[in-house]
Amino acid sequence: MAFCPSTPPSKRQRKNQNERSTKQGTEKLEDRSSASKTSPLVVFAHGAGAPSTSEWMIRWKKMLGESLVAVEVITFDYPYISSGQRKAPPKAEKLVDHHMSIVKSAIEKHPGHPLILIGKSMGSRVSCMVASAEDISVSAIICLGYPLKGTNGSIRDETLLKLRVPTMFVQGSKDSLCPLDKLQVTCKKMKCINITHVVDGGDHSFKIGKKFLELSGSNQEEAERKAVMAIVEFAYRYIKED
Repeated sequence: MAFCPSTPPSKRQRKNQNERSTKQGTEKLEDRSSASKTSPLVVFAHGAGAPSTSEWMIRWKKMLGESLVAVEVITFDYPYISSGQRKAPPKAEKLVDHHMSIVKSAIEKHPGHPLILIGKSMGSRVSCMVASAEDISVSAIICLGYPLKGTNGSIRDETLLKLRVPTMFVQGSKDSLCPLDKLQVTCKKMKCINITHVVDGGDHSFKIGKKFLELSGSNQEEAERKAVMAIVEFAYRYIKED
């Protein structure tokens, strides 16, 4: 979680910081690109309320694909979305088979590439369920806004406690669906390696309020860029190269 200074940095200071951070990030990506024999295959699942063609999904697909130097970022729609009829999403468990079929097709298309499962909200929950299958090998899971808190207020941690795959949570500090204190308790109980990157002031989709941005001296683009770079660092740490 980033510390918000009481006195915001000047525009010149923010510019210099951004230039140094961008240069360092680019150098790291170039090193990985030249050192890796294979690029990761990413399967990216949407959340409950918006399809894979939403502005948010398209933007994050582009950022993730470029930053991870992925062989492909595959997005798809769950059947309740692709049917063309506006329906409420079914229970996450009922989406696993379709999600799994997408993953297996992707593996057949790009054999030998390390697999990373990424999901937005509900899609991250289903991704975790898919990763528990014994017939696929997943290098890492990235949960973008994990919906830890159910509609009835209960903590849905059963799926997370079964995981054996390195897992990363990217969470907004103001996400009501995943209180950070509850996530911290869950992470301590998880059996797999896990880390959390917090988007300070971010909501369930990492959107940061204008007042918070002004006080912190940051901006939305910078906050998302830092999240993506954290994802890259985590993912490449656990990518399996065959």
